[in-house]
Amino acid sequence: MIDGLPVGTDDTSGVATWRDPRWRAGALEWAVGELARAGLELDGEPEQPHVRVWSTAFRLPLRGGTVAWLKCVGPGSAQEPVLAGALGGWVPDRVLVPLAVEPARRLLLLPDGGATLRASGAGVAVWADVLRAYAGLQLDLVPHAAAMLGLGVPDTRPAHLPGQVDDLVADDEAQLTGRPGGLEPAVRRRLVADRDAVVRACRELADGGLPATVQHDDLHDANVFVSGGRYRFFDWGDASLSHPFLSLLVALRMAGRALELPDGDPALHRLRDAYLEPWSAYGSPAELRAQCDLALRVAPLARALTWRRLLRGVHPAERAEWAGSVADWTAEYLRPGPLAGGAS
Repeated sequence: MIDGLPVGTDDTSGVATWRDPRWRAGALEWAVGELARAGLELDGEPEQPHVRVWSTAFRLPLRGGTVAWLKCVGPGSAQEPVLAGALGGWVPDRVLVPLAVEPARRLLLLPDGGATLRASGAGVAVWADVLRAYAGLQLDLVPHAAAMLGLGVPDTRPAHLPGQVDDLVADDEAQLTGRPGGLEPAVRRRLVADRDAVVRACRELADGGLPATVQHDDLHDANVFVSGGRYRFFDWGDASLSHPFLSLLVALRMAGRALELPDGDPALHRLRDAYLEPWSAYGSPAELRAQCDLALRVAPLARALTWRRLLRGVHPAERAEWAGSVADWTAEYLRPGPLAGGAS
């Protein structure tokens, strides 16, 4: 562990790693071997269409005209290969099941998942179905919460968030916040002044009766495969174990963007209610909406912590382009949420 960060064989990685010929050769050799074990054969040169400082992916053409994907993540997402493998065993109908994983090198070999929600141009009704399906996934995974922690999935349950936010506020590392001295002074002062409010919100979430489960933390339309009314979720590099409703922040923001809806639009409230329907055993609609309001209030801070974790796993020289994400999501705490301005 480094600063609470799970690591594989290296403490940092990034584009310099993903472009290194020796690293590429080793990763691809592993993938070809695993394909052979699955009865599949490479047929053509691998392509590397996705290169980010925190991860990379290779497209592997296969004999017969199909493809597979090799993904590697940085230390900040070290939980993804093992979590994806476990999810494939626990809820195979709800996720993209890996062909193979290699935790030590953070490698993940995946089949092609088909069309994403983004490619389908889905409307509000389909988004609502997706959010219901995601809630069902979270409910199915409640019994596996302890196992997820055992796999190294980050723990952002509400009881732990205030202390983690304290650490974020005290962090002056310019490479992680995008500015010398850390967060904007006004943001830092507001968080210090609001600490009791954050603690109260987290306590109410912790005491609200909702069970801890997987929290995707990057739930958007490019991370859901759609086929015949069936939805499969993937890309667990930002995931943690937390209050389930924290997932709604990114989901509602991205739904609003995709559907061209302003914050507070009644359609966004309908999407929230669609997500809450499967949770009816845990409270009345009013109680669940109250929990959702609290979750959306603190979710930007959890998102900032995710970015901080990801960037700590990146070569220091490569962090600059994305470092502002930590400060930006922290500042999001001070702004109205995606449901603000509309009827509850």
